[in-house]
Amino acid sequence: MTRKSGKESPFEPGCVPTSGGSLDWRDARHYDRWLMRPCALCEQPTPLRSHSGEPAHKVCAENWISGNPTEARLGRFASDVQPKRRRDDTHA
Repeated sequence: MTRKSGKESPFEPGCVPTSGGSLDWRDARHYDRWLMRPCALCEQPTPLRSHSGEPAHKVCAENWISGNPTEARLGRFASDVQPKRRRDDTHA
């Protein structure tokens, strides 16, 4: 029988929003319902996690992106990968 490790591997990040833009963190893996940890940016407790598992409030991450636009391009905080839209070609 295989045991799950306590730590899941990080999941794939999507695009980094532009300065002043909003992160899309809809994926449930951003939320840890069992453990509040200090935000890496403001040190207040948060259940939210970045794609790499770093604890961070979404607003703190968005503010960090705005204040560090050059570093933000490296992808410390990013939105979720968006599913490709299906074209509905059934209309006339």
